[in-house]
This record gives sequence, C-alpha cells and structure tokens, in this order.
Amino acid sequence: MMRIKLWLTLMCSTLLLPCYAQQSVDSTADKMLVYQLGNGGWPKQLEDKSVVNYGAAITPELLAKIKATKNLHATFDNKATSREVIYLVNAYKKTQNKAYLAAAEKGLDYILSAQYANGGWPQYYPDQSSYRSEITYNDDAMINVLNILQDVATQTNNFEVVNSAYIEKAQKAVAKGINCILKTQVKQKGVLSIWAAQYDKDSMLPAKARAFEPASLSTSESVGIVRFLMRIKNPSVAEKNAITSAVKWFDSYKIIGYRFDRPKNPKINITTAALVADPTAIAWARFYDLDKNTPIFGDRDNTVKTKLEDLSTERRNGYAWYGNWGQKLIEKEYPKWLSTNGK
Repeated sequence: MMRIKLWLTLMCSTLLLPCYAQQSVDSTADKMLVYQLGNGGWPKQLEDKSVVNYGAAITPELLAKIKATKNLHATFDNKATSREVIYLVNAYKKTQNKAYLAAAEKGLDYILSAQYANGGWPQYYPDQSSYRSEITYNDDAMINVLNILQDVATQTNNFEVVNSAYIEKAQKAVAKGINCILKTQVKQKGVLSIWAAQYDKDSMLPAKARAFEPASLSTSESVGIVRFLMRIKNPSVAEKNAITSAVKWFDSYKIIGYRFDRPKNPKINITTAALVADPTAIAWARFYDLDKNTPIFGDRDNTVKTKLEDLSTERRNGYAWYGNWGQKLIEKEYPKWLSTNGK
C-alpha cells in the first residue's frame, strides 16, 4: 500500500493532478487518470499507435508516450471513454476516492460536448477526418454513450453518485439521441427496417466507413440500438414502432440451420471462414443491402461482394461476417418487453 501511495503522489505531481493519497485506491482507476486526455476523453491508441493497455505498468517511457498523445485521439471507438467513465464511477462507489469521480464527470463533460445538434455522436471528437466524423453506431459507439447518459438520467447502475447537475443535461442529450435513432432507422418503400452502422453527419443518410464496411444495414449494431430503446419507460408510439419493426426485420431475415465458423481443411491445414450447417443455430449476415435485404461483403479494395467465397482470403478470415446477434433479442428479450409494452 505504501508503494501505491508513493506512486500516486509521484503521478499526481508529474501530471498536476489532485492527489487523494489518504483515500482507498484502485490500481486500474489510477492508470485511467493518467491516460485521460485534456478534453476529458480517452484514446484507444497513443500517438505512436500502441494500444491502451491498463494491464501494463506505467514506466517512464510509457508515461512519456501518454503525455505526448493529443486530444485528437479521444474517441468512443472500441469502448474507449465509455469503459473508463463506467469503471471510474464504480471505483468511486467502492473507494470514495474523489479523484475517480472527478475524472468520470470530466468524461461526462466530454461526452456531452461531442454530441451533434441532430443528436448523433461521431466516432472521434474533435477529430473530423475521414469517416471519424460520421454518426457512429458501429461497434456500439453511440449506444455505449447513450446507455451511460440514460444511467445518469435515471440515477441507475451507480451513476447516482455523479453531481445532480448532470441529470437534466443527460435527459436532454438522451432525448436528442433517441430522436436521431428514430430519424436514421432505414425505411424501405415506407416500411421501417433496421439501422446502418454509420451515417453522414449532415444528411443523416447511411455512409461507408473503412473500405470493407459499405453503407448497408448492420445487424450487430441494430441489436444494440433495439436493446437501448427497450430501456425506455413508457415508450412513445414511435419508439414502440421502431422496436417492433426492427424485431420483425430480424425475424424475417434469419438464416436457420447455420452458424459462422472457421473450420480447418485437413488436406491443406488452413482454416477458412464459412457458414457451417448446424440444425440448432440461427445466424444473420453482418451487412445487408439497403434495399434488397441480401447479405453483402466488403473487401479491402472497396469492392462489394454478394458471396463470402468471393472475398480475398485476408478479409474472408479477418472479419465476423455472420453471427447470432439477433437470436436472444427475438426469442427472449423482445417477448419480455412486449409483455409490458405491448399494444
């Protein structure tokens, strides 16, 4: 404990952070304080492209890399910022270390400042380059943020510890976020379907991201969106319709009797991603054509394939092209929600 307190004192004096060495500490939370950027967000990678790793000891060399990382690296991608805010709030609840709560609230300030007027959140903020500025549901970036703000607004999941001044701010941000979700649900000939992974921040139309991520309906992210909407108490007619329509889409386009796997070919000792017959399984493609509802697959050269087998070997084996993302939603979660919120 003495070593930890000594390390904390050193870190605080080095980074000009407030010290609470007399309070209980959490080693991971302490590292999160060091990694937090000046604008309140967190990076997923440092300036030299090394990945943030809270399991690694903070050596003088690593500390120098952290201090060299600019605000442009602050992001919501890969759970960055959301995981830290959640962890720090829980750490404060356990330790009562005020430094953790202060850092979490600074993270909330960053989250609130990053929201667009139309209610969406970008993947990165303030970096607006390339697809980083798009409204990003991909990898649950926006939904992770909205779940945090919903926790603040409803004083749940330990977020009752944050300053009460955040409650009204969170309520307004959540309302704008829900409005964005309702506006971006893809309509096909007037019928609601599911959502794309990302949208142009101005037109709010589906957009492509990386070369192998075409503008398309995205199943994994849409499940996260529906789960967030199902958290709403006393949902409006529009919110109910959004949920019901999405679940209907998932039920309509499920692939019965197959699962995604990477079986090894014993003749050449190589694994190849493929749909494998399994009578107990249900699957969906990761991406679907915006109009035809047929699976599509993006490659490194920006081409879009209609068959998994047509992809380059690297992309075919390097991405989760199918998954059972909607199974629990349509079989258990939606029926439970419907029992309370049915027509």
